[in-house]
Amino acid sequence: MQTDSVLPPSPPPRERILAARAMHWSRARRLILVLLGIWLATGFGTVFFARDLAHMSVFGWPLSFYLAAQGATLIYLAIIGVYAWRMRILDREFARMLRDGA
Repeated sequence: MQTDSVLPPSPPPRERILAARAMHWSRARRLILVLLGIWLATGFGTVFFARDLAHMSVFGWPLSFYLAAQGATLIYLAIIGVYAWRMRILDREFARMLRDGA
């Protein structure tokens, strides 16, 4: 008895795992590059524009000092939080893909 099934054969588990890992690493690398770009812009921007920002003041301190001492630190903490949040989502998607066999 012959069945006319047109379902494609499922890839072997090793190939499926390697493909899922490649996709996971690609998405993680893109996230890392974006966050490193924000980190670089924050660190470089506060130093590069320090003279221009020194004429403005926040609570009696020059704006450049405030950004370097407080603002950059808050941005770095936000970068860490966004990285942890997004990587948790990516890791869960990766685990679901391996579990479901998609």
